[in-house]
Amino acid sequence: MESKIAGAIGLKYNPVAILLAAEKPDDALQFKKGKWGCVMFMFANAAKGKTAAFDAQTYGCWGGGVGLGFGNTYLRFPGGVECFAHFLSSGNARWERGREVAKSVGDAAGKAFMENFLEGEGYVKTPELVEQWLGEIPMREIKSGYVLFKPLSEIDPQREKPETVVFLADPDQLSALVILANYGREGMENVTIPWAAGCQTIGILPYREAKSGKPRAVVGLTDISARKYVRGLLGSEYLSFGMPWEMFLEMEGNVEGSFLERPTWRSLRASRP
Repeated sequence: MESKIAGAIGLKYNPVAILLAAEKPDDALQFKKGKWGCVMFMFANAAKGKTAAFDAQTYGCWGGGVGLGFGNTYLRFPGGVECFAHFLSSGNARWERGREVAKSVGDAAGKAFMENFLEGEGYVKTPELVEQWLGEIPMREIKSGYVLFKPLSEIDPQREKPETVVFLADPDQLSALVILANYGREGMENVTIPWAAGCQTIGILPYREAKSGKPRAVVGLTDISARKYVRGLLGSEYLSFGMPWEMFLEMEGNVEGSFLERPTWRSLRASRP
């Protein structure tokens, strides 16, 4: 499927369709069982034309398992949810349970992970606020065996129905997507920018929007850890813009006759480097 939106805003990378599937394509990229990896690294590869697959044993990291819909995989974090709450905030070095877990993990975790485990990533001020945030994350247990990332151009809408479609957009393109998301709707808040991991802003958060009475698009890749991992593949200027499938179709249907065919957008696009 070719996207009218992608053509109108001049996307550099493929829009990525996220699907639930019973089987995976033979040529799909996939993390090795039990090995760490960033889901957004696979997303970047899908934006560049490849297909990636994940299952309940190959989601890469704990946040990735949550983001893709494999349940509360933070329970599998060393020391469980309590240690994760300290990891994301102030660190585990200052409480007894955290220090005990650090000793049991030892060198197997790697130097960078252990430094963050002990001192904290500092993304949230306190462990208590992390636990409050976890209560808001719309965790789910998918019923399919696999989550797939595929270039939208390889999707046949007659046979496949993606959960989510995600664009990689620079500031000009993101501006156009925000306008288009609001173009045919009441209200001015049809796009949201939640605080979450990069994979969660393309996975479970758009999944949740699809179930709401008024689904919104979700801006993501504001996760600086994910940005660090994908910069070498994509460059530094992009954010993600994910939307439920039905919203994507709605926006596709609104391209013709919209500002995307008017002089202001066309002149802005023409003046881009």
